[in-house]
Amino acid sequence: MRGLRPEALDELVLLGAHCDDIAIGAGGTVLTLCRARPGLRVRGFVLSGADTAREDEERAALAAFCPGADLTVTILDVPDGRLPAHWDRAKEALEQFRRTCEPDLVLCTTRHDDHQDHRGLARLAPTVFRDHLILGYEILKAEPDLAQPAVLWPVEADVVDEKVRLLHEHYPSQKARHWFDEETFRGLARVRGVQCGRRYAEGFHPTRMIVSDVAAAPGVG
Repeated sequence: MRGLRPEALDELVLLGAHCDDIAIGAGGTVLTLCRARPGLRVRGFVLSGADTAREDEERAALAAFCPGADLTVTILDVPDGRLPAHWDRAKEALEQFRRTCEPDLVLCTTRHDDHQDHRGLARLAPTVFRDHLILGYEILKAEPDLAQPAVLWPVEADVVDEKVRLLHEHYPSQKARHWFDEETFRGLARVRGVQCGRRYAEGFHPTRMIVSDVAAAPGVG
């Protein structure tokens, strides 16, 4: 099992059930990592949206959220809300995707999410990325399924500003949704920031996490 050292991150995997999940749940963290590590390998995988306008939105958005990164994105056409009926196909596609990458960190949806696609992807991920650190990001929506995250990742105010701007610029198909607005995105980031003593933060739920691998450090033991 791998621990997390952001300064040594070489490859990042982003998993989403729908186009916009990744940007909404972890956009600030992704921006922060890509700005800090030019050339970071980023591999994105999204279950639904292929061959629709949503795919075009997602590809443009992830390119903007990953400035300077070595980015590739895979998008499937699993129907929205129907992951349980397409489980075998999704598992096979995720396993095939896994063979193309060796991430230091995986960002994914969470197991307690009320949306069956989010929940299903979060349950699939550890069966494919078995020895990897997986952090589940939050997606605020109408369902009352938010839980207190165990991991809080501080993000700077200018990063939150950029996240909000990019969400509105690249996902015009979502603007009519009552929850898709600046107050939603900035509000949750502010709450998580308060909880970690910073202005803003994003919250994550780990599956398993090593705090420190001291025994493996040079000169120890």
